[in-house]
Amino acid sequence: MGIDVSGGSVARRCAVLGSPIAHSLSPVLHRAAYAELGLDWSYEAIEVDGPRLELFLAGLDATWRGLSLTMPLKRTVMPLLDEADSWAVVSGGANTVVLEAGRLLGHNTDVPGAVAALAEVEVPDLRRAVVLGGGATAASVLLALSELGCQEARLLVRNPARAVETLAALDRHGRGPGIWVGRLTDPLEPADVVVSTIPAEAQTPALAAAAAAARVVFDVLYDPWPTPLAAAAAAHGAVVVGGLDLLVHQAALQVRLMTGREAPLDVMRAAGESALAARPTDGAGDRS
Repeated sequence: MGIDVSGGSVARRCAVLGSPIAHSLSPVLHRAAYAELGLDWSYEAIEVDGPRLELFLAGLDATWRGLSLTMPLKRTVMPLLDEADSWAVVSGGANTVVLEAGRLLGHNTDVPGAVAALAEVEVPDLRRAVVLGGGATAASVLLALSELGCQEARLLVRNPARAVETLAALDRHGRGPGIWVGRLTDPLEPADVVVSTIPAEAQTPALAAAAAAARVVFDVLYDPWPTPLAAAAAAHGAVVVGGLDLLVHQAALQVRLMTGREAPLDVMRAAGESALAARPTDGAGDRS
């Protein structure tokens, strides 16, 4: 998109927006990256809900460089962008905004971040998937699975009407898996990978036990950790991919977009692990 990253040493402002946002780990990861790269940049967490997003974006001045977006803003931001990358267009949601010459450039780093997180565990042939939840993150992970060769997916949601936008994303992709929609109360059918985008409190013992039969369990939450699904999967010997894995990879891509520099992935991961270890065990189901 021709992003100008000249003058990278100049102090710039970045932030993560969402609601709720207080528990976000994104500031820890981005600040660790800036320190390692020698950038005098700031990154904060700002409470912004859907109705306030347009006004917030309109008030940004030239000191701002980038934004990370979490619930409930990934889809809300799309009509407010001047330009969007292909994954944002296909998924129908952007988790990243780069400010360039007064223009808002939207990106989706959740899809390539999920591809990287799953590729890191090197489990082949993830052909059959069950995805719990139907929001923007579920759409991104389904698109990532399609890139990794998934052929069949069952999307289990509380209300099937909420899956409409996710199904539309798979249609736009054009080469995604065959997909069926059911309810969270439906029995889990055998799958190579189970992906959970639902809160920890919604993960019943029966659901956790059923999910643990998969070869891979990917829970997009990182706090509280382990979630019931992750704990059951680990006890069963399944490969577990966690929300921190996804968060680090998508944040590293954000750092690259915002700074024009290669992100220090290991430094960011270590910072995230240290911050989580220091938290009290009262997380609110964070994923950004």
